[in-house]
Amino acid sequence: MALPAPVPATYRLTFEDWLRFPDDGKLYEIIGGELFVGPSPSWRHQLIGTELLFRLRTFLGSGSRGRVAAAPAGVRLSDEDVVEPDLVVILAEHRERIDESSVAGTPDLVVEILSPGTAGRDLRVKRALYERSGIPEYWIVDPAAETIQVLALAEGAYREAGLYRSDQTLTSPLLPGLEIQLAQIFL
Repeated sequence: MALPAPVPATYRLTFEDWLRFPDDGKLYEIIGGELFVGPSPSWRHQLIGTELLFRLRTFLGSGSRGRVAAAPAGVRLSDEDVVEPDLVVILAEHRERIDESSVAGTPDLVVEILSPGTAGRDLRVKRALYERSGIPEYWIVDPAAETIQVLALAEGAYREAGLYRSDQTLTSPLLPGLEIQLAQIFL
């Protein structure tokens, strides 16, 4: 899948630039030094994210297994790649990756909830970035189709570990024992 042409070095933004963006309800991401600004998510988008957050938080417990955070939570994959996935999971053994301003390094799981304004970037540019960065698992939530696609990294490439519909129960290769009934997510 082709990525956009790189931004000339003179115009590339970095993590230090990201730290200076305003807290104005918009999502600011830097990919390959290029700035992407997205609007606040829709009400349904947020409800789906909240339901997933609750179930992941319940599964992870009080933090002994790991932590989950919702956007806006920055993930610094490199100095020129700072993203704000809808949900980010850091397992306990990688807790040191969480610093005061962001996740510094590769999270264990990212979740993106598709919306009309970001779906193309989530499915192509961010998927390629997440794959290249070595994020072990990537969930793509499609509110319109009421599905969640679970992608697991294998030999440097994402492979579909499952495509779950609203009447099914999601499981995760990364989180053995996790079961999420999607009927409770797509209310």
